[in-house]
Amino acid sequence: MLFKGALIKLLLQMRGELRRLCHSPFVIGLLSLLWFILRTGTKPSRINYPCQRAALANIHLWLTIYIMPLIYPLIHLVQKSLRSRRFLPILVIAIIIGGALTFWGVYEMMRMKEMREISLKIEERLAMFEPCSSIFVVTGTRGNDDGIFRLIDLMGDHGLLFYKSHEYGRNKGPSGLIGRDDVVIIKVNSQWDERGGTNTDLVKALIEAILNHPDGFVGEIVVADNGQAQYGSGGFGGSFSWLRNNAENISQSIQSVVDFFANKGYKVSTYLWDQITTKRVSEYFEGDMEDGYIVNTTRNPRTGIMVSYPKFRTAFGTYISFKYGVWDPETRTYHSERLKVINFPVLKTHSIYGVTACVKHYMGVVSDKLTARLGARAHDTVDDGGMGTEMVETRFPTLNIIDAIWVNAIPRGGPSTSYDEATRVNIIAASIDPVALDYWAAKYILLEVARQKGYRDLSTIDPDNAESGSFGRWLRLSMEEIRRAGYQATVDENYISVYVLNMETGK
Repeated sequence: MLFKGALIKLLLQMRGELRRLCHSPFVIGLLSLLWFILRTGTKPSRINYPCQRAALANIHLWLTIYIMPLIYPLIHLVQKSLRSRRFLPILVIAIIIGGALTFWGVYEMMRMKEMREISLKIEERLAMFEPCSSIFVVTGTRGNDDGIFRLIDLMGDHGLLFYKSHEYGRNKGPSGLIGRDDVVIIKVNSQWDERGGTNTDLVKALIEAILNHPDGFVGEIVVADNGQAQYGSGGFGGSFSWLRNNAENISQSIQSVVDFFANKGYKVSTYLWDQITTKRVSEYFEGDMEDGYIVNTTRNPRTGIMVSYPKFRTAFGTYISFKYGVWDPETRTYHSERLKVINFPVLKTHSIYGVTACVKHYMGVVSDKLTARLGARAHDTVDDGGMGTEMVETRFPTLNIIDAIWVNAIPRGGPSTSYDEATRVNIIAASIDPVALDYWAAKYILLEVARQKGYRDLSTIDPDNAESGSFGRWLRLSMEEIRRAGYQATVDENYISVYVLNMETGK
């Protein structure tokens, strides 16, 4: 009993000492330094994490209290030693070593920068046959410049007018895409943070371009997506308020971009369809005014998809059916021609389907959860061309723009894309034809980046690989669905024209 009592007393004393040790500023600072080094590792972007910022604060206190007092005596010792001739050889050796280490550090930084930024030579070409699909490419843009405006100019120079107007003029005319009173949905990637989401600098520029309609824009803009309320960087689906974003200023989220315009009085808002992705509703003409998802429970006989789409009321009171258009509750009619969709994905690889770009991007239109509950999960139909069916049976995009400022070319590495996994290529491209744009972007951007970086087994991103289960195969199946509905779509380069503008040379 005496031994047991002594042991308990000893353990209690040890616990007290350990508690005091754990609360010691010296120990906290030292452990914070070790944590910071190990946690940051080879990924400097992690310095922005909240836990790393807290560690830095502890390290600063530790250096101030315990390390800096040791520096001054050391400086005094060095000054004293400098008076001695015996110290000169040591000083020379230290300078040589320090210089070598500095040179090595600079070299490594330059090498890493070169590995993360690749300049691709994009060539123009004209289609040999009609009808053809036109692709418009701007290179040398960093997103936060006038790249989007130059893209609109390039389109206009070759007959695709961005602005719909009764008058003819620069980038405008009766055949233009966006009218002054249209409701425009900008469909973005929002399920992943860092480089996994659409570049917010580009989104900001596109909103500004729409608002700058030469006839005066009086319509509405909605930035939207469905992260499916599952998976994603946070495990809960999509977000418009990620802390780490795809932009020059990584704190610039989609929501902050939209708020910038909304605070100036413009009708610009967001709608995260994750909020309604599990709520099944009926159409407005059936008397249902609730936000939610419409699901056609009849599976498509070719692709197996149950087509689904959102129906919602915007922050400004506008009722939208993604399929039928803008609903007028007074006249009980839809204005289909007023609803425009700009499909705006970021280019990256996909762990299951090889490549995610314009066509795969329509997974952010469907409700994966509702269709899964009904026995026909939408995500499983991508392989059979399901997104092609989704496009033509809901609302075909007015314009497709691919964000390739930063891309993930690691075979099966996406869709999540960290800052360190991304490669900068500074390209944006647009087309009316989502299939042609996906084919071209995969072949001349993703595949080329992957080759230059030395990645192996590139078959998953090769659009000319049409084996069963490949990206090239399901892209072609999607193309067949789109063609069947009467839209232009091709993977034949003889039917594709590519127009290029290099912002660095102006040509």
